[in-house]
Amino acid sequence: MPEARADNILMQKVRDGDLAKMAVLFERHHRALFRYFLRLTGNRERSEDLVQDVYFRMLKYRHTYRDGSPFTAWMYQVARNAHLDSAQRHKIEAPMPEQPLDEPAGADPDPSQILARKQDLNLLRRALSALPVEKREVLVLSRFQNLKYEQIADILACDVGTVKVRVYRAIKALSQIFFELAGEKAS
Repeated sequence: MPEARADNILMQKVRDGDLAKMAVLFERHHRALFRYFLRLTGNRERSEDLVQDVYFRMLKYRHTYRDGSPFTAWMYQVARNAHLDSAQRHKIEAPMPEQPLDEPAGADPDPSQILARKQDLNLLRRALSALPVEKREVLVLSRFQNLKYEQIADILACDVGTVKVRVYRAIKALSQIFFELAGEKAS
């Protein structure tokens, strides 16, 4: 049985009172949720707290999970709400962490390539942190969490076409900020 379908069944069992099944869902998804929050907030401690809050909310609001709806979309809706509530409480978004973005493995490049790549990643990290949270969120969901546009549309409660436009605009804004930062660096 594919993992996504299994997650849906597990959440149905949790909703119906078998709360022990939440442990399986936690093991499968807590790391992805942590990365999602870390990329949005830039704060490890706050991200850990948000993950815990999401699982607490999933238990509290388990009755809202609908049969046939994808578990991950529902989970990210809960996560998004937890993040928005937390952001309102904190009134600010922290800068992005100075940690490497997911780097692909490959052949050993020469030192100048390594340095150029690190500089580009640092610029990308800075550009991503400069985006408004709405644009950063859609990029994190689509590019880092690898969710499909249909899933993101469910999470954001909008049409797939709207998600495509938001991703396009976010990438365009990210590109503009990136090249502005690169220009600063060159001057």
